[in-house]
Amino acid sequence: METNVIEIDGLRMRYGDRDVLSGVGFAARPGEVVALLGPNGAGKSTTIEILEGFRIRTGGSAAVLGTDPARGDERWRARVGIVLQAWRDHARWRVRELVGHQARYYPGRAWDPDVLIAAVGLTGQAGQRIGLLSGGQRRRLDLALGLIGRPEVLFLDEPTAGLDPHARREFHQLIQDVIAEYRTTVLLTTHDLDEAERLAARIVILDAGRVIADGTAAELARIAGPDEVRWRLHGEQHIETTSDATGFAYELFRRHATAVENLEIRRSSLEDTYLELVRRAEDKAARP
Repeated sequence: METNVIEIDGLRMRYGDRDVLSGVGFAARPGEVVALLGPNGAGKSTTIEILEGFRIRTGGSAAVLGTDPARGDERWRARVGIVLQAWRDHARWRVRELVGHQARYYPGRAWDPDVLIAAVGLTGQAGQRIGLLSGGQRRRLDLALGLIGRPEVLFLDEPTAGLDPHARREFHQLIQDVIAEYRTTVLLTTHDLDEAERLAARIVILDAGRVIADGTAAELARIAGPDEVRWRLHGEQHIETTSDATGFAYELFRRHATAVENLEIRRSSLEDTYLELVRRAEDKAARP
């Protein structure tokens, strides 16, 4: 059995008299992508900052690559990649110049800068000043900087915030290629539910500092309620809710064959699930 790359249990964080995290726990296996979802203030950024070693937790346990992030040394940090929402301004640097500079911090471990620049699709911009890059190109550069030390675990904090749909789609494909080729474990925080569903094998939903759901998108979708089946039969419109839309549709065609028209199956989406889970959690918190 493989050792979990990320493992936290009973994670707590308190600022003054306010609990930001109250017993958070989950794990990530080698090569797995886990997305952290939740409304603003749910504890996503605090959780990822603790795991990155940027913030000291109040209680509970945390391990990344078998090491407590609060005690991670330089050798541990060399195995961890981080892509923040925004890096400091390097507008005057050129792309290859900056990637080559960062590579010097990982002797014997770093990517060849030109190989990595090609891998993220920036060969044509290698000699260009960073201040002249588009938003999508800048995020590709951010990913290159996060990957330069060949990390075993990669933290992505809102990686596509501010990108247009085309750039976002390209960035998603790039992340998927990296994961497939190098078996990197990824922890992703995002407000984009489509992004979470596209990239993540598992989704952890936080609300008010607690885990309220943990599973695949398909597993979580069952929480939001049954599927809805719509069809027309002999000119009349019908709607049925069911937990087994496939079986229901099969039986419908077995009984009525080609008389069934305009069949539609609407399955609960991740958005439906997310909104329902957050609503339930907030309703529970509001009860006396």
